[in-house]
Amino acid sequence: MEKAGGGGAKARIVLATVKGDVHDVGKNLVDIILTNNGYAVRNLGIKQPVDAIIGAAQEFGADAVGLSGLLVKSTVVMREDLEELSRRGLRYPVLLGGAALTRSYVEADLRQRYDAPLFYCRDAFAGLRTMEQLAEHTSAGGPPPDWGREIAERRVKSSGGPAEVDGGTSSTRRSEVATDVDVPSPPFWGTRVVRGVPLQEVAAYLNRAALFRNQWGFDRDAVEDAEAALRQTLSLARAESLLVPQVVYGYLAANGDGNDVVVWDGPDSDVEAARFSFPRQSGNRRLCIADFFRPLRPDGPNGSASGERDVIAFTAVTMGPWVSARAAELFAENRYTEYLYLHGLGVEMAEALAERWHQRIRVELGIADQDAGTVEGLFKQGYRGSRYSFGYAACPDLESRKPLFDLLDAGRIGVELSEEFQLHPEQSTDAMIVHHPEAKYFNAR
Repeated sequence: MEKAGGGGAKARIVLATVKGDVHDVGKNLVDIILTNNGYAVRNLGIKQPVDAIIGAAQEFGADAVGLSGLLVKSTVVMREDLEELSRRGLRYPVLLGGAALTRSYVEADLRQRYDAPLFYCRDAFAGLRTMEQLAEHTSAGGPPPDWGREIAERRVKSSGGPAEVDGGTSSTRRSEVATDVDVPSPPFWGTRVVRGVPLQEVAAYLNRAALFRNQWGFDRDAVEDAEAALRQTLSLARAESLLVPQVVYGYLAANGDGNDVVVWDGPDSDVEAARFSFPRQSGNRRLCIADFFRPLRPDGPNGSASGERDVIAFTAVTMGPWVSARAAELFAENRYTEYLYLHGLGVEMAEALAERWHQRIRVELGIADQDAGTVEGLFKQGYRGSRYSFGYAACPDLESRKPLFDLLDAGRIGVELSEEFQLHPEQSTDAMIVHHPEAKYFNAR
């Protein structure tokens, strides 16, 4: 990709990943595409507070602002940022993007909170189309009064966005999830560090659809080109030792207690090592992650209990800091295609390592006989239980990542937890593994 040449910029935009979010590849792709189509872009990077965004927009003379974020929590931060823009009387056209956003949430809920042009951008090219409209309106003397508000005026009802959840204190009336599921026996209690996992073993669990289409933007019919890009990028990673898989994982005794999961100091201990509180659905099946563990109290809100300890597994995996550093160098050198390939590979290899280790945990717990026959089947949750990560629909509270991080002592594999409860390096992920056969992904709403 080469920057478009000639003349002044069509329009100016400030891009930022919102406060508390470290994910930036989508935003960087928007930067690349807009820059290469004649727009002036100031990319502020990750974890940007609203004051920094507003200050940069005013100093840059921005015609628009783009806000990005991956997590459910980021959609709440976007709402707060829009409210602050409104409070200050600022009317920048704002472009919003991120995996947790929905069109209806932006076009109905958020547009009611921001009396200025506001756009849901499903991908980078939607952002380009919006900026093209802005440039056309600017050259014609300014946008019409209803630009960016037409859909809101049709009263589209919101069906997405941040989940409205029962926070865990107002009600603990549990779901009908079975309480008598056999508890697997782990091969050990406590945690272990694993290094030296072969790249080939990790790559076998690579989600090619997610890598080729979501990360790299290849069409479905461009498989040969995508595979060639994968071979080339993996070769670079191997030659420069950019991907270094490391894992810390373990098995701990646990029980459900209302909306909480209690983790014990040992399988025979009555000392709490940690307690995780989860939201419960206010409707639907009234699911809560705590329901997937043997109840702690026989007469408590979780119904009957045998007194038996259950088992929970925790994992943290990383591909190391070197891939992030090398990708940043490529981006700074305007080697955009190589940057996108390497960054996307690093992200998906971390997910592949997490998938591989989840599979190993199922083997060690003796429940892998229910696994799908193909890796593609595993990606569709073709196995018993579930792997839940904080920040997503069933467990949106990122602060709960802290006790998980401490239980694993994840610093042993070079992973750090920021003040915003984000993992560094970026190509890292953590999770809790639940063995209950009814444990599948759900929205805590």
